Amino acid sequence: MSKRETFLEAASKENVEEFLRFIELHKDKADPFDVEEVVEEMPTGQRLTLWGKLSSLLQDVLQELPPERWVEDREDDMEVQSAADPSHVMAVVDAVTLVAYASIKVLQDGDTYSSLLEIAHRLHMVLVSLPFSMAPLQRDIHVLCEAWWKKGLKDKEKFGRTAFLISLQKSFTTKKLAVEIQRVWSLHGVLLSLDYTSEENKQIIDLLLQCFHRPNYLRNDDGKRFLVFLFSWNVNFICVIHSTIKNQLPFYSKTMTTHIMEIYFRAWKKANGDFLEKIESSCIQDFMQNAIFLHRASPVHAKVRQIMSYFHSRQGSNKVDKMLSNLYKPILWKALSVPNFEVRANATLLFTEAFPVHDPEQNTQNIDETIQKQLDTAMGLLDDPHPTVRSNATLGVCKILARCWELLPPTIIKDFLKKLVMELAADKSSADVRCSVFKCLTIVLDNNLSHPLLEKLLPTLKYSLHDKSEKVRVAFLDMLIKIKAVRAAKFWDVCNMDHLLARLAMDSHPVSKRIVNLLFKSFFPVNESEREWCCRCITLLQMNPMAARKFYQLAHNHTAPTNIIKMMLAIRRVVNSFIQTDCDQSEFHDSNKENSEVQPSLGKDTAVLSSLLEVVVILWRSVTKALKQNEEAHKYTLAKFGSVMNKYFQAFEDERCTAPLIQLAAFMPPAAAPAFSCGVLSRLRRMDSCAGPKQYSQLLDCMCSWGQAGDVLELITDWLTEALPKQGDNSKRKVRIQETAEAKPDLALVYLEYLFIRPSLRDQVLGLGPRPLKELHEVLGNWRSMLYTHLSSAAEDAKYPSVETALKAFVHHGQLSAHLQHSSSEGREHLLSLDHVAAWVAERVLPFLVKPTTNDDNDDDDDEKDSEKTQPLAARITESFLAVCRDVLLVGLADEAFTGHILHLCSLTLLSEAGYLCIPAVLQILKDVADSYLPKHNNNNNNNPPAQEDATTVALGVVANIFQKIIELLARRLRKDPEEGNRLCQSAVHGLADFLKVAQTWDKAPLYGVFSTLFAVVVVEKRHLLQKMTHPEEVVTPESVEDLPPLSSLLLSVILKSSSLTKAFLTEVCSSFNSEAISSLHELAAVLHVLAVIRCTGQSRASLKSAATCVQQQIHKHAVTSGDTRDVQRLIYESSVKTVKEILDL
Repeated sequence: MSKRETFLEAASKENVEEFLRFIELHKDKADPFDVEEVVEEMPTGQRLTLWGKLSSLLQDVLQELPPERWVEDREDDMEVQSAADPSHVMAVVDAVTLVAYASIKVLQDGDTYSSLLEIAHRLHMVLVSLPFSMAPLQRDIHVLCEAWWKKGLKDKEKFGRTAFLISLQKSFTTKKLAVEIQRVWSLHGVLLSLDYTSEENKQIIDLLLQCFHRPNYLRNDDGKRFLVFLFSWNVNFICVIHSTIKNQLPFYSKTMTTHIMEIYFRAWKKANGDFLEKIESSCIQDFMQNAIFLHRASPVHAKVRQIMSYFHSRQGSNKVDKMLSNLYKPILWKALSVPNFEVRANATLLFTEAFPVHDPEQNTQNIDETIQKQLDTAMGLLDDPHPTVRSNATLGVCKILARCWELLPPTIIKDFLKKLVMELAADKSSADVRCSVFKCLTIVLDNNLSHPLLEKLLPTLKYSLHDKSEKVRVAFLDMLIKIKAVRAAKFWDVCNMDHLLARLAMDSHPVSKRIVNLLFKSFFPVNESEREWCCRCITLLQMNPMAARKFYQLAHNHTAPTNIIKMMLAIRRVVNSFIQTDCDQSEFHDSNKENSEVQPSLGKDTAVLSSLLEVVVILWRSVTKALKQNEEAHKYTLAKFGSVMNKYFQAFEDERCTAPLIQLAAFMPPAAAPAFSCGVLSRLRRMDSCAGPKQYSQLLDCMCSWGQAGDVLELITDWLTEALPKQGDNSKRKVRIQETAEAKPDLALVYLEYLFIRPSLRDQVLGLGPRPLKELHEVLGNWRSMLYTHLSSAAEDAKYPSVETALKAFVHHGQLSAHLQHSSSEGREHLLSLDHVAAWVAERVLPFLVKPTTNDDNDDDDDEKDSEKTQPLAARITESFLAVCRDVLLVGLADEAFTGHILHLCSLTLLSEAGYLCIPAVLQILKDVADSYLPKHNNNNNNNPPAQEDATTVALGVVANIFQKIIELLARRLRKDPEEGNRLCQSAVHGLADFLKVAQTWDKAPLYGVFSTLFAVVVVEKRHLLQKMTHPEEVVTPESVEDLPPLSSLLLSVILKSSSLTKAFLTEVCSSFNSEAISSLHELAAVLHVLAVIRCTGQSRASLKSAATCVQQQIHKHAVTSGDTRDVQRLIYESSVKTVKEILDL
């Protein structure tokens, strides 16, 4: 029996195991048995028999165990097992599928395949019932359905639809997306057999729309073909696709938008008839309208413009030109003349980008007339009243000139450029327009034909370098750089070199770096000799020394560090040659051959020489990092300059020369200039007490760079110690100063301040170790006794250091405590020191915060004079310490104990008789304490333990109470001394605003309650005025904060400067009505007067109306029915009703 006959015999229920064995042999690549080959060799009769037997076999196994029960029976562990094994049934189904697929491949036209059709229908039934967990069998049946469709067999629509649907679903989930997308594209013809309006195809339609959301479809070539094809499936589907894409546009990246616009263009290009009309009217023209009418800030506008730009870039084809002309005709020309400037601006961009918009089917004369009208329109847009339109028109016209220069008449070109250069470049009304001219002229410069004409016109723009707007100057310089790059003209003919250098010397970094870019090759020609570099450098210094400094500060951005170092060494040779010519040759020995070359002559020009030394310092500073990375170059440079530093210090005694030499010495070890380095500390010691930063700053830099910061710190400590009055004759310290010199505490504090204000120096000082720093800290702390002496003494004693010196030492003590606490790894030793200072202020300083009283007694007069002297000093000491504490809070060094002590000190300060003088400083402390407890400062805020939340509540409760005390003090001072109270209020404005901004970020008590305090103060103060009114003329609704009582005016002026504060205040107004805290007519009127003031500012209208509604609900309860038209109560009521109505009618 042949293998065909054996296989045919096995295709039955009785021999199913043999049948499955044949299938296994087929799947075994080592075995020669091939089902497809066997089926192909079978005569027609045997095939029909085979299909009939397989159809019966499939029917039998599916009757025994339908697909719906396969998963259940595989997972069910019941004691009674099912008659059929699910795995066996699936194996049979899979085998039948394999044979059926092979049969489809060998089918010929005219063959009968009714039994095969029955098999296909049963397998289709299995496919739609299979879960996703049975992927292999599902894939095999899916492939069979796909083959059935492609073969064009009977009922292909049914099988094709299923194959298409499954492929579409898989294309969203499978890992091999490209393969599935390719399969979807191969089945796209299935859609032509589907009814778009049928409900049963709704699932497919939803999946098709999802394809436009998938980047894999948009990026894949087959995916793009498929998406383009969807535009030709059904006319009504085009609008649905377009809506889907528009909704998704805000989320598309620029790249994705590029793919989308390509899909639109290809769909339009392939469309015809109704489809073409629909795409043009519903899609392309819709994009045109959106590009014109959307706000420029809309996230969609840029994407729509990108899509339209793609269509514009395809101009030149008759079909594209005609389409753009027809679609723009009803909307573009109207949009260019509408009142809304934003619409005109958008339309201007579209029009100039699409220029020329014409119908190619017209005759030549009509086309020429159309283009001339459009050129006239473009010229008119350059005169538009709004600067945004003029800016867009400038961009458009420059693009037209760059693109169509060869096609435009010379007169038109000249008119456009004259308009831009002569008028718009000097547009006084708008810096944006002027900036646009220079930015857009670079586009014109890309066309080489424009260079001759622009070379004549551009010099008229030279003064634009001095435009008051920085962005205009930047754009002008970018244009000069472009001119230089394309060699359109000589940039120094457009703008004089003297002007460029003057601007370089004085302008900001964005401008300066562009000037350096422009001039770099002129003054640092890297391809020339180093001697030429020096000649150019000297020329630049002679032309403008300040510009030269700026130039060399930025030179490292344009060349390698190697060239910078070469430049430094070249300048060294020039300076050496100056010394050789200026001194006796025997006094200056240089065995190197480097000076044998003739160097540029400086003559006796010490100004240029000092500038050259400054250039060396600037260049060295710019390559410091590079030198550290290249040890060999660093050693070589140090050796070269170190060999001549002593001679430089001997030869140059002029102050202009010594200043850069000192800076140069700071880059080198002290041994490079031993005579100078040995005397630096002495120079610092002999420095006059009134010396300025220029005299000591460089010396301090040198000491620190040489690692001698400890010597400076010792000098500071000695001076501060010596300046303090001695307690007896108990001197344990040995005097280390070799020279006899008086102590200079003021200069010591100046040195100390400089060391700590420069981060690099501060790090070196703090790295000296604990002993010298603790010693200095202790000495500074001892100056508190000096402060107390000044506080308690009636007259200033000349033998004691001044109050200012003592106060500075006191402040530096606090600041040093903060630095030491920051640098210490653990503990709160230095915070404890600040706690002790706070206790000292409370105990020794606050008692002097008393208000002087007037008395006729002579002794009392003396006391009054002493009080007048000590009270401001006590306030200054307290404010200075609070400023230090504020720094500690700002840098996050404060802990709960420190915060508690500072808040306690603030409370004691305000309780002092003249404590109100410190209100501005206390407000800043309150703001920083509240800010430190904000959730943003705690990453794990949601998991805070209850103890921490309780500590926060307590601290903020204290802050709220102190703030309430401040408001009370302000009110009291305004009552007792209005003039002083007003000055105090003005000084508190800044701190009050800062504190309230922090307070409004809290949406819960206790801190949010400060707005309740403010509201209560304003209402009470205004109610008091209303109650005192006796004449009808006094009943006037205020229109500004100046019309309110003093304290209310202050508080509201602060609140109304911020929309968030205004909203928080109005929220408090509404909550006060909800708690029924406002009841009387005078209180309601007071609230309305406040709301009237807020209304005039135009802020928070929704919250304002809510508050007015709350008043309206209660005001009618107080209606006054008196017939007397001069009754004050009645006038207040009527005025209130009128105010409510005006607010609600906003």
